[in-house]
Amino acid sequence: MIFKNELFNNVKNIFFAFLLILFFNSNSYSQNFKILKIADLNTPWGMSFINKNELIITEKSGKLKILNLNQNKIKEINHNLNFREHGQGGLLDILYNDDNLYISYSENRGNGTTSTSVAKAKLNKKNLYFKNIFQAYPPIDSGYHFGSRIVVKDNYLFVSSGERGGGMIAQDPTNHIGTIIRIHLDGSIPKDNPKFINKADWLPEIYQIGVRNPQGLTLSPFDGKIYASNHGARGGDWFGEIKKGENYGWKILGWGGTNYSGLPIGPKWKPGFTKAIHYWVPSIAVSAVSIYKGEEFSEWNGHALITSLKDQSLRKIIFDNNVSLQEQIIFKDKIGRIRDIKIHPTNGKIYLLSEDALWLMEKS
Repeated sequence: MIFKNELFNNVKNIFFAFLLILFFNSNSYSQNFKILKIADLNTPWGMSFINKNELIITEKSGKLKILNLNQNKIKEINHNLNFREHGQGGLLDILYNDDNLYISYSENRGNGTTSTSVAKAKLNKKNLYFKNIFQAYPPIDSGYHFGSRIVVKDNYLFVSSGERGGGMIAQDPTNHIGTIIRIHLDGSIPKDNPKFINKADWLPEIYQIGVRNPQGLTLSPFDGKIYASNHGARGGDWFGEIKKGENYGWKILGWGGTNYSGLPIGPKWKPGFTKAIHYWVPSIAVSAVSIYKGEEFSEWNGHALITSLKDQSLRKIIFDNNVSLQEQIIFKDKIGRIRDIKIHPTNGKIYLLSEDALWLMEKS
């Protein structure tokens, strides 16, 4: 009888332990929020708060719009950008900082070529007169992989420049293709960039090499580090830290993915290259990333929020010391492909761009 009781208790303990494991490691999130459509848009790509009541939004086709969240009114702004909408290119990311706007776009460089370029303008709600502060070299005849997220940290502007479908070109630091760029806010070059330290053959604007299509870039308000999310090929998406003078390995590494033909690329990771915090195989087509800080979802403070296109999901990654501890799917298949995410600067509510609309996510 004693043996039977002990056996029963052991089975019971194992069962409850199994339930706890399922609870804490589930990749789905219990829904305690609601998602509301705020405005219809036409292929929006990037957005930035210019104050607590207004968002400025890019549409890939070439329009710049300011949305007043209180009045739910949209106003279009004139601009002078020489852009070309081609494939994945057009007007891309936008960032407001200290009364200035920074915008990334596929610049028309002539003869069918484009480059990932960044321009700067004083904020004006009627007409914006942009001036280039960075142009990726060389111009390329391709509609693929512009990267194009931009982040400000102190007096530095970080820019993700995709490899334009060129593969191994991301290992050539004599061009800007497949790199992370760091320049000053006026476009001048920091004197402590890798070229001036121990990478004499690198172009002076380059901070890190070996990325494919990093469509997410964010500054953590907790540790002050820059983090990126990057498209792999057929698998091999990743989320990781941007590190000065290092190499993420594309296309020596495949990050766990393969070519679209199914042929292998290379190992997931090996010593000598930057190791990502989290990988996705198969690909979910990661887009934007933000390290959450706010009151609305305060239990998420310090966690990475990752949006995806193909998977149409918002995911949360708990990580510490460059190690991924847990991934959760917050929602999936609710608003379509998700291009961008921003956290409201005062209340912590979450704003999302899909392919045709702006959405608000808040507690139920």
